[in-house]
Amino acid sequence: MSFMFNNCSLLHSINISNFDTSNVTNIGNMFAGCSSLCSLNLSNFNTSLANDMSFMFNNCLSLISLNLSSFDTSRAINMAYMFYNCMLLTSLNLSNFDTSNVNTMNSTFYKCSSLKAIDLSNFNTSNVKSMSYMFYSCKNLSFLNLSSFDTSQVTDMSSMFYLCSNLTSLDLSNFKTSKVTFMSLMFASCTSLKFLNISNFDTSLVTNMNAMFSSCSNLTSLDLTNFDTSKVSIMTLMFNKCQNLLSLDLSKFNTSNVIIMKEMFYKCLNLTSLDLSNFDTSKVTIMTSMFKGCSALLILNISCFNTSNVEYMDYMFTGCSNLTSLDLSHFDTSKVKDMAYIYVSIL
Repeated sequence: MSFMFNNCSLLHSINISNFDTSNVTNIGNMFAGCSSLCSLNLSNFNTSLANDMSFMFNNCLSLISLNLSSFDTSRAINMAYMFYNCMLLTSLNLSNFDTSNVNTMNSTFYKCSSLKAIDLSNFNTSNVKSMSYMFYSCKNLSFLNLSSFDTSQVTDMSSMFYLCSNLTSLDLSNFKTSKVTFMSLMFASCTSLKFLNISNFDTSLVTNMNAMFSSCSNLTSLDLTNFDTSKVSIMTLMFNKCQNLLSLDLSKFNTSNVIIMKEMFYKCLNLTSLDLSNFDTSKVTIMTSMFKGCSALLILNISCFNTSNVEYMDYMFTGCSNLTSLDLSHFDTSKVKDMAYIYVSIL
């Protein structure tokens, strides 16, 4: 039954109450693109043999009511993009879902932007390998309890909570992340987030932290003392526009493999000091706008910066209007191609 009603975009209602689905194994994309459907009652569906549910309701843009009360998901392996862009759904009851065999949940609730709450306490995620974009742009979610999540097999968490702009707190202290390699944009644009517990994160295999906390504009503190960044190569925009961060302890950061630090601290408006004396920047090639707009910075320790491979330093310190001194006597600029506006607004 995969793709059965795919892109029936003018379909307003559908009666499939007499369907016998007891032998169906694939229902992926079944209603994908049914953008005019407002309600769907699948309470009669027997899904006991279904292993693929990916994209099932993808782009059901008008769907406001969805009854999945009889769904047997015990054999389901793939739930990727299942509710993708169901932007008018305000509630979703998945309390009967057995997800013990599911290995893919990337973009499952992508842009379910009207969901205010979702109970996933019954979810067994012990076999899931991808959670990228799982809650992307769930803009109305104000609370999310993931304390039951087993993330021990997950390798990709990139953009997992990206644009969850109504979340005020997130406790992920139970998350096991020892196999995760991608965390780019993981919390980006969580603009209401005031509390974030990632104190038990194992980041020893992570290679990409691009924009990980970008635009977390209400965070005042962030404990990253447990972070192992030895394999990370990209830190672009990592703390970009974290405007209310008052302090940041990066003393345990190993940056020996980082090649890009562009806009890493851009517009961290309330940081008054930053000690990066432990930073190994020997492989970094781009430092464009690295500290741009850090207007409250009084102290910046970059005494150990090795800039021998840096090609771009443009706007690096622009807008650091409270810095009264900056020792760059050790800077090697032999490979630099662009230094435009590197010092603008330094007193």
